[in-house]
Amino acid sequence: MPFRSVNGIAIHYRLAGPPGRPRLAFLNSLGSDLRIWDEVVERLSRDHELLLYDMRGHGLSEETPPPYSLDLHLEDFTGLLDALGWERVVPVGLSVGGLVAQAFAARHPERVEALVLLDTAAKIGTTQSWNERIASVEENGLASISAAVVERWFGASFRSGEPAALRGWQAMLERTTVAGYAGTCAALRDADLRPECAAIRAPTLVAVGTEDLATPPALVRDTAERIAGSRFVEIPGAGHLPCIDQPVEIARLIDEHVSAVRQPEAERYDAGMAVRRSVLGDAHVDRASAAITDFDRSFQRFITEGAWGTVWSGRHFTRRERSIVTIALLAALGQDEEVAMHVRATRNTGATQSDIAEALMHVAVYAGVPAANHAIRIAKTVLADMNGRQAP
Repeated sequence: MPFRSVNGIAIHYRLAGPPGRPRLAFLNSLGSDLRIWDEVVERLSRDHELLLYDMRGHGLSEETPPPYSLDLHLEDFTGLLDALGWERVVPVGLSVGGLVAQAFAARHPERVEALVLLDTAAKIGTTQSWNERIASVEENGLASISAAVVERWFGASFRSGEPAALRGWQAMLERTTVAGYAGTCAALRDADLRPECAAIRAPTLVAVGTEDLATPPALVRDTAERIAGSRFVEIPGAGHLPCIDQPVEIARLIDEHVSAVRQPEAERYDAGMAVRRSVLGDAHVDRASAAITDFDRSFQRFITEGAWGTVWSGRHFTRRERSIVTIALLAALGQDEEVAMHVRATRNTGATQSDIAEALMHVAVYAGVPAANHAIRIAKTVLADMNGRQAP
């Protein structure tokens, strides 16, 4: 049962699935813990690496005195990701967890591969409704509201067909700490991400149960329409927690969304690796690949996809032209190792010694004679070595 000290508290979390697969991080609803995802995790853990955790004051995670803020919950989530070394993720946020996921995607777009929002909105409830909920819980405990809350959690079919499960999930709710529940109600009361939705750039799936009374479909659709290019889906018969009453459908939707997002990236990586090998040679790429560690794995993937799979794969310039431009830029910037590497690569790009010499003349004019002179010495040494003779 792992815990991490994050943002001043002990956070309970769980990992599932094989390392190295697409990383999904699940964010819970108000009054629940990580067990709400069990049946979804069972269906996704073969092909995905999964992170589940209990929010502050929920489950086994430590509580602090209320009120809480959305920013505080966001700092908990970001801190846990950092503690685990998870740089890029697919946040899967439900209800208040969806608000945290929206804030993370809007404020840390470089860390979000894709986004899944379930039964959530950019603004949920009113100040009055949340203040009334807080007062009721602080005065009478969670048992005073649990039956009404659970009624909104599930669709009619689940409520009538799973009475034992209904009582079990109600027990989970009632065991949430008052501080954690009331504190998070305050975060919901004060949160309004409608101005930030336009900043979300990740491919986004937004889904809601047709029988959700807490965040009705019309409210959730409004948030989906604020996120450019998002896909909106209604789940027939599901309530506010479709991960419990419709886990098969939720797992299918998540898997399809993540697979659709990653396919172009996989194709771009493969294309980039092919170009990289054809330009720099198998021996160089094999050495570079063998030296990759967890520290630079994301950087190496970025280079392969961005530089080789996008720029070098473009059709406007020929490889010879790209080679000439690249050598000139690297020489102007004083990147000695890279200049040498790309001079050696001219055996594969078709750029000639005359091309290199002409490029370095432009460097002399526009970046300075010392930079060009230094690059010329490097190029002469590399070219001599390539031709099997001693540099002059």
